[in-house]
Amino acid sequence: MADFIYIKSHEWARIDGGVATMGISDYAQGQLGDVVYVELPKVGQKVEAGGQIAVVESVKAASEVYAPLGGEVVEVNAKLADDPALINRAATGDGWFLKLKLANPGATSGLMDEGAYAKFVESLK
Repeated sequence: MADFIYIKSHEWARIDGGVATMGISDYAQGQLGDVVYVELPKVGQKVEAGGQIAVVESVKAASEVYAPLGGEVVEVNAKLADDPALINRAATGDGWFLKLKLANPGATSGLMDEGAYAKFVESLK
């Protein structure tokens, strides 16, 4: 399985063969609190790197979710419709948001690896 890459707004991507699975980090779900609703894009929707891909509503706030990479949505996590709290329980596992067929699989410069992201999160505390 591929390594996680992150952007500063706390979204992650894991690339496997030109398709990136995306979601929010464990840190982000902790900041949000209990997730009660997720609005996901439609399959076939085109997404720009840095563009909005979802909205998460929690007991604390509603937050936009951004794409670390650009491409076309090929799958959304249907489990989140019935169980949005899955994001709280497994933000980097079963709580993924969508899968994106990447427009440019090599366009990962500027993204943080797990070590760099951990240091970034530590700097926020």
